[in-house]
Amino acid sequence: MKEIYSVGALNQYIKQLFVSDYGLNNIYVRGEVSYCKYHTSGHIYFTIKDKNSALACVMFAGNRGGLDFRLGEGQQVVVFGSVSVYERDGKYQLYARQITQDGQGLLYQRFEALKKRLDAMGYFSSEHKKQIPAYPNKIGIVTAKTGAAIQDIINISTRRNPFIQLVLYPATVQGQDAAPTIAAGIRVLDAYGVDTIIVGRGGGSMEDLWAFNEELVADAIFKCRTPVISAVGHETDVTIADFVADLRAPTPSAAAELAVPDVREILGRLSDYEDTLDQLLSSKVHLYRQYAEQYRLRLTHLSPQNRIREQRMRLMDMEDQLNYHVEKVLTVKKHQRDLFMERLAGLSPLARLSGGYAFVTDAGKNLVRSVEHIKSGDILTISVTDGDIQAKVTETKKVRRDARGQGKNAGSSI
Repeated sequence: MKEIYSVGALNQYIKQLFVSDYGLNNIYVRGEVSYCKYHTSGHIYFTIKDKNSALACVMFAGNRGGLDFRLGEGQQVVVFGSVSVYERDGKYQLYARQITQDGQGLLYQRFEALKKRLDAMGYFSSEHKKQIPAYPNKIGIVTAKTGAAIQDIINISTRRNPFIQLVLYPATVQGQDAAPTIAAGIRVLDAYGVDTIIVGRGGGSMEDLWAFNEELVADAIFKCRTPVISAVGHETDVTIADFVADLRAPTPSAAAELAVPDVREILGRLSDYEDTLDQLLSSKVHLYRQYAEQYRLRLTHLSPQNRIREQRMRLMDMEDQLNYHVEKVLTVKKHQRDLFMERLAGLSPLARLSGGYAFVTDAGKNLVRSVEHIKSGDILTISVTDGDIQAKVTETKKVRRDARGQGKNAGSSI
């Protein structure tokens, strides 16, 4: 009867053959690194190849002490380790314990040569970098029409801004025809008039990404008037396009986040700005209202109408004071007038005449003060209270009077 093995038993048996072979447990293999991935666990997964074959390799984190440089695409290396079978998949691979450089691979040499030449020509200079628009309306995309890259860009872009317009130029991103179609896509979208162009693809080996290391693509990016974001491969993948582009994104998804602003964040910022503006405006309005009230009070105080009113009040006060002083002076003057009138009345000839006295004048209307001024026969006028009396002098007599008015006969004359 034939013996039948399970798949696991067969893989285990083959693994034992590898383990028991001393040569396969201590072997050096030379090749070019074509795919390299640093896992978060610390393990390194890569492939070495020559022009005929490729060999999967892994270096576990515990053996990283035997690696004194960063493993990368296109490097020529010598790997020391053991070949064994991974039972789960039934595949054999080289478990590396030590890796040394064995010169640079052809692709890596071409990469470095083009990088140095373009750098010398100013293709990487920061002065040529254009600012990525903060609020774009139209995004151009140069990538394959199928694959995870375009789906990631579409999903993230529309989630961040449902109103964004995406324009895809379906390009070949791998193989001999890739570089010309990528360059053509950049030129077409630049002429079409988009706000930003995303150029990229998903991850892969250095050969898979080589189109983005071609001078044709670098020249199209450099001469593009529209800002360009490169999004080639994974975060550890670096291409010439990354150096020439205005902005490098580690992945296509990250490129979408860099190119398309989140509408919710914008609306949130606008709301914050609105609140801040309202507060500032309210504060300013309150402040200027205070200023206006101060100016109103000052204007009221300094206005001609107010001054006229104040001067009118002063004039009224002065008028009252003047009237008071005039009345006071008039009262005093009236009193003085009354006194003077009384005194004048006492000195008035008429008053004397009313007391029985008379006023005597000669023919020349001269006041007769003494008997010496008249002679017998003169015509005299004697004025009394109610009229004049004409008299003729027949005799004069001179009398001496004392202080009491009593007189003594001093003689007579005819």
